[in-house]
Amino acid sequence: MGLFDKIKKSLFGKKEDEQEKENDQQEVETKQAPENEHLEDAASEVELENSDHNLEKETKQTEPNDRVWADAGSNLEQKNLDQEKEHEVQHDDSDNDVDNRNWTDAGSLLEKQNQVREEEKQEAKEKNEAEDLEQAQETEESESVEQEFADSQDQEIAQEDQESDQDRYDRGLEKTNHSFGAKLNAFFAKFRSVDEDFFDDLEDLLIESDVGFETAEQLTDSLRDEAKLKNAKSHDELKQVVVEKLVDIYDKGGQGKDSSLAYDENAKPNVYLFVGVNGAGKTTTIGKLAKRLKDSGKSVMMVAADTFRAGAVEQLVEWGRRDGVEVVTGKSKADPASVVFEGVSQAKEKGIDYLLVDTAGRLQNKVNLMNELDKIKRTIQKILPDQPNEILLVLDGSTGQNALLQAKDFDKTTKLTGLVLTKLDGSSKGGVVLAIRNEMDLPVKLVGLGEKVDDLADFDAEKFAIGLFQGLI
Repeated sequence: MGLFDKIKKSLFGKKEDEQEKENDQQEVETKQAPENEHLEDAASEVELENSDHNLEKETKQTEPNDRVWADAGSNLEQKNLDQEKEHEVQHDDSDNDVDNRNWTDAGSLLEKQNQVREEEKQEAKEKNEAEDLEQAQETEESESVEQEFADSQDQEIAQEDQESDQDRYDRGLEKTNHSFGAKLNAFFAKFRSVDEDFFDDLEDLLIESDVGFETAEQLTDSLRDEAKLKNAKSHDELKQVVVEKLVDIYDKGGQGKDSSLAYDENAKPNVYLFVGVNGAGKTTTIGKLAKRLKDSGKSVMMVAADTFRAGAVEQLVEWGRRDGVEVVTGKSKADPASVVFEGVSQAKEKGIDYLLVDTAGRLQNKVNLMNELDKIKRTIQKILPDQPNEILLVLDGSTGQNALLQAKDFDKTTKLTGLVLTKLDGSSKGGVVLAIRNEMDLPVKLVGLGEKVDDLADFDAEKFAIGLFQGLI
């Protein structure tokens, strides 16, 4: 299965599975519908028979009830006559009770006053208890809200920790994807036919999207004789053919290149030398990589060989403090090669797995600085002839085509083993990876997809392509 097919399966596979489940459910419901109607009819017939039976039963019970009501009427008249006689007798006795009632009223008034006082005391007590209960409930609710907020914060952190590698790529390449997608959609919307103007404008679009001049030219040349393109009848079909070609070039450009970081179990240490211009993100990349390697159970040491940039040593020392990793430093303005010598010696003596070396930023066209880099490499090989295992050029991905030019020039003067692309999340120039893979014989080994420590990811060609091209096919 080609990379383009893998991308389509990854993007649409879940939707197809959900559609199949929905169709199966509809078939089951369709089959069950006649059975349910039959059951409902049978239940209606049973209810009708029961209602007829109850009606007959009630009719039979009505006749005895009429006789009972007649007898009850006669008894009621006799009872009323008896009550009138008793009332006359009681009226005669009531006059004798008046005097006794006056004495009783005085005592009742005193009892009522005492009862009112007791009721007022009870109401005050209940009111105080209600206020205390309300205050306790408010305190409990406040604590509950605080706890819910704390739980939600913990849940968000847990969700971030559970973020998949593909989610990280999608988030890091979101700006590039939206920018490239918007340009491509606008381009296809204005064209009515595939002619020479179509190919010229497509080439300009790809160059503007940091795909690179050589890659853009190669793509348009291969598309001119593309039968699928000529048979495309809609803008969506046209766009899919172009994206499929881009993915094909991207896939072929990575063939034969190992994007994993080199590691020799017998080498103590494995030395990684990081180079690049100022501001590319070398020190930050080293700090993030050190944390990841240490968390994987490996022993790590860092060397602060950038002795010229103000704050560079302090920055790496701070990363070491956060990561719990030892950092070898030298005196201010010390010879970088001497600091590297000390770091390699200590790492070898302690049997460290990884030694990460930070170097000063340098322009690729400055001969004296490039010679200094060569001196650092020779210093490492005096102690460890087979090292460094990796010489990684750190490139600021937000510079687009400038990053490609830097890589080409650095590779001429220093034998690089791989590239690190940083800051891809902060720009829309992630398309430069297409140019680098197609135009250089160097693999991309690490990519920076965000500011968090975990956002430094191993380069995965398939996940990168999905993040870059999703929504376009």
